[in-house]
Amino acid sequence: MIRPTSAVGALALLLSTAALAHDPVGRSLDGGEARVGIVFDHVLPNVPGKSMRAVLVEYGPGGSSPAHTHPDSAFIYATVLTGAIRSKVNDGPERTYKAGESFAEMPGDRHGVSANASATESARLLAVFVVDTAETNLTTPIR
Repeated sequence: MIRPTSAVGALALLLSTAALAHDPVGRSLDGGEARVGIVFDHVLPNVPGKSMRAVLVEYGPGGSSPAHTHPDSAFIYATVLTGAIRSKVNDGPERTYKAGESFAEMPGDRHGVSANASATESARLLAVFVVDTAETNLTTPIR
C-alpha cells in the first residue's frame, strides 16, 4: 500500500475540488449513487498513444457504484481523499481503504464493489488512469 505525503494528498484534494467545482460531471449524490467527473486529461508526451486521466468519485453517505470494469488498456492508481471506501477487485477480499490509503487496478480487472464505507459521512476517491488516448469510455457496468 502506498501512502501519499500529506502535501501530495492536499494538492490532489485541492486540484480535484477546484476542477470539479468548475465542471461538474456525472450523477447526483442523491439516492446513494456516486458523482463522477474527469478532473485531469493529458496526453503523455513520452508514451505514444497513452494518456493520463484523473477521475474524482464522490460518494454520499451509503453511496456506491455498480460493479464495473475499465478498458483493457487501463492501469489505475486510486487514493482515498476523504472518508473510507469499500473495494473488491476480482476474486480478492473486500477491503476498506481510509483517507490517505491507496490501491491499484491492473488492466482487465473487475471492480465488484466500490462503495462508501459510511452510512453517515461522505467519501471521495481520486482514480488516476494511464489509458489508451483513443479510449472514450472509462467504465463499463458488469451485467
